Amino acid sequence: MAQAYTPGLKVTPHTQHRVRRILPISGTVLKSVGDRVRASDVVAETFMPGNITPMNVANMLSMPPADVPECMLLAEGDTVEDGTILAQTKGIFGMFKSTCASRAAGTVETISNVTGQVIIRGTPLPVQVTAYVSGEVVEVIEGEGVTVESDVCFIQGIFGIGGETMGPIAMACENPEQELSADRISDEMAGAVIVGGGRVTGDAVRRAIQIGAAAIVSGGLDDADLRDILGFDLGVAITGSERIGLTLVVTEGFGEIAMAERTHRLLASHDGREASVNGTTQIRAGVMRPEIVIPLPEGSTPPESDNRATEGLLETSTPVRVIRDPYFGLIGRVADLPAEPQALGSESRARVLTVTSADGETVVVPRANIEIISE
Repeated sequence: MAQAYTPGLKVTPHTQHRVRRILPISGTVLKSVGDRVRASDVVAETFMPGNITPMNVANMLSMPPADVPECMLLAEGDTVEDGTILAQTKGIFGMFKSTCASRAAGTVETISNVTGQVIIRGTPLPVQVTAYVSGEVVEVIEGEGVTVESDVCFIQGIFGIGGETMGPIAMACENPEQELSADRISDEMAGAVIVGGGRVTGDAVRRAIQIGAAAIVSGGLDDADLRDILGFDLGVAITGSERIGLTLVVTEGFGEIAMAERTHRLLASHDGREASVNGTTQIRAGVMRPEIVIPLPEGSTPPESDNRATEGLLETSTPVRVIRDPYFGLIGRVADLPAEPQALGSESRARVLTVTSADGETVVVPRANIEIISE
């Protein structure tokens, strides 16, 4: 049997999913192995050092740097408020004293007799890491974080913006071809993961931001709408840090593209259930896909037909999506994998495959123009 390997897009109704939740610096882990956690539960926390405010006391009091320590009213480690007097000159005959007040609240970190600088370290900044996905803690990394495991419905998208968020799934479109327009988004969808069908309009995104939706998931997006939403052209190799008010995930691509029927049906089957969404997308080495993760009820078992194929294995009957013109967006199954390179319309030669769509259409495309839809 002919076989090959190619990148894939995972869309599966049931899989065992693990996610590591790690602090940026060492801190305190709040959960233990075996604990059940919800997506919003804090599993680890730490404190980042506060911002520093340098103050040139020598210049402010018009004195040599070496004299600054003698004029200080506070010592290193003392707590100060904004406006607290830090230093005071001796004056003339005890009169005409000059003072220097702190410009920030925090702690006196250093007093230098070389530069005459006093450094005020601001209040430590709390950093908390949530579980992101409801499940069970199966590993604790001491001082760093945990690993959470859960049985989930897992769907990867093509492109996304915005970071991690969560909320109940709210279906806004009855079928995968319907455009997600602003009039399909109601006030009751506040805090929800809104699922559309085909292209999502810029007005719909703005409406979702206005009502406070957590995320939008739809089939397509116009690049002009994306530029208008962000206010700039997105030209970086990784997304996820955008702050537009919600997370946006596109499952198929740019333009007037309907969501894959299987993906839409899968999301509709979980209408009302809590979902975790991450729009982070990386297209270079270490590829990252945007994702929708829906934890399943405890005790859920995979369908009997769930035969876990080798990841990336391409063979006959494998479900695939065409990702380049002229058949961009076509979804079907591999019908044949010819071993020898064949001539293309451009007169170049490449390895190809035959794809048969659900309506019986059969096309021949280069293998580089498809991606697997993992089941």
